[in-house]
Formats: sequence, structure tokens, C-alpha cells
Amino acid sequence: QVQLVESGGGLVQAGGSLRLSCLASGSMFSISHMGWYRQAPGNQRELVAQISSDGRTTYADSVKGRFTISRDNAKKMVYLQMNSLKPEDTAVYYCKLHVAFRDYWGQGTQVTVSS
Repeated sequence: QVQLVESGGGLVQAGGSLRLSCLASGSMFSISHMGWYRQAPGNQRELVAQISSDGRTTYADSVKGRFTISRDNAKKMVYLQMNSLKPEDTAVYYCKLHVAFRDYWGQGTQVTVSS
């Protein structure tokens, strides 16, 4: 069974940085496609960044140049480095693992950016 645990959220001023982490359990992490999503109140959940099993990355236009996704297969971790944060980045951030035609989600971590 796959479980995902996010950490690293918090309150930060605009222009600041945070690093989110997601720890995965299970044996298929290295072949999994990983993603970070976010959901602000009243909004749909949206893709922020994703990284394939071989390290290819894609980003939402709104975070390009500010956020960086990375992974450490040995530690079964995926990270989201968030720089130059803006108030509109405020949301609950979720980690997603996709493998064998299934999606698994973490419980989310709150990121609040004050102006």
C-alpha cells in the first residue's frame, strides 16, 4: 500500500521561500510519476509541477522560474522548492504518486503567503 506524507508548509511573507517534502512508502517509488498540486479555497485542485520517473519536469506557467521539483529515489522523497512566493500561492499543497494506472494522494500541507 502506498502512503504519502507531506511536510514543510507554513506561513511566509511575500518574496520568501519554502521547501515542501513528500515521503512515500511502498516499493514502486522509483518508477512512479510524482506531482505537486494545490487547492485554494473556492478553487479546483491544480497541477503545480510534476516529475517523471526519469527526471523530466513540467511546471504550471504561474510557477515557472520560481518553483523547482526534484526527487530522491533512494530516500523515496519528492521536493518542491518554492522561491519568490506570492500571496496567490496560498493554498493546500498535495503530493501525488501515479503508478500502475493508479493515483495516490497525501493529506496536504498548508502554505500561506502574507502580503
